[in-house]
Amino acid sequence: MSTVSSPPEETLASVVIVDYGLGNLRSVTRGLERAGADVEITDDPVAFHDADGVVLPGVGAFREGVENADPLREDLLEVAESGTPLFGICLGMQMLLTTSEEGETDGESAVQGLDLIPGTNVRFDEGQKVPHMGWNELEVEREHPLVEGVDGNYAYFVHSYYAAPDDENAIVATTDYGREFPSIVANEDGTVFGTQFHPEKSGETGLRILQNFVEICAEE
Repeated sequence: MSTVSSPPEETLASVVIVDYGLGNLRSVTRGLERAGADVEITDDPVAFHDADGVVLPGVGAFREGVENADPLREDLLEVAESGTPLFGICLGMQMLLTTSEEGETDGESAVQGLDLIPGTNVRFDEGQKVPHMGWNELEVEREHPLVEGVDGNYAYFVHSYYAAPDDENAIVATTDYGREFPSIVANEDGTVFGTQFHPEKSGETGLRILQNFVEICAEE
């Protein structure tokens, strides 16, 4: 299954959005097109390897996301290994980590994420309203091309779990919601990264991040 969007006036890079049955694909597509990408929505691994960058979107539960994407696991790992930028959004970002507490409360066994950024997704503390929903501030903790020009800006969140990477250096930006949590993470090479918030719903801040992503893809 493959859907190719109409190309933007100036195409800076070709980007594939992974279609594994979860995620707000249309709004992500529109955002990337505005940012100057030629976008294809597909579950074809050949397209992953031909693209300048790959986006792993996601809305919903960690277990469902991992199980849906499992047929594409090796292909996504190959994308990361090749150095092609891999961008996880919301659940897609959580799937970049090793595992999640989600499901444990139901007595279910843990499922393995992609383990590209070692760590666990944990639930917000007792007493905090979940999901964390709405606009909140991004505080950049270290340099990364994805966050060029966005420190102190606001982004749109909807989530009950957050990433807890094993290595603090994986944290690119944080957000405060009763506690400080990582809102942008990246691997050591900087080519695998993710946002807990939805850039496609985050106005000009989100567009800037998508533009930064497309520029990263164009440089690879």
